[in-house]
Amino acid sequence: MTTPTQTDLSQRAQQLLRDDANKIEQLIAVQLENLTAPKCPLYEEVLDTQMFGLSREIDFAVRAGLITRTHGKEILSELEQKLAQLYSLVLPSPNQQG
Repeated sequence: MTTPTQTDLSQRAQQLLRDDANKIEQLIAVQLENLTAPKCPLYEEVLDTQMFGLSREIDFAVRAGLITRTHGKEILSELEQKLAQLYSLVLPSPNQQG
């Protein structure tokens, strides 16, 4: 049996974190499609909890030396951008409300 290299472990950590980010994105997309009021407190609590959990996973991976802090921030930033895109598709912008 061979021992995984640091590169193998780093790549695996990155893939797991991206998979978790994708799960959050899918969860939010489903909720936005099915909720009539996506700004409800329960919905926001679920999103906050999921994002906090992912940020803790990323923090652990950084502290364990599996990814860089910069890479961790990129994963969170990409997810936040995707979530903003989802919101813009479902929620009217302030300029469109009348």
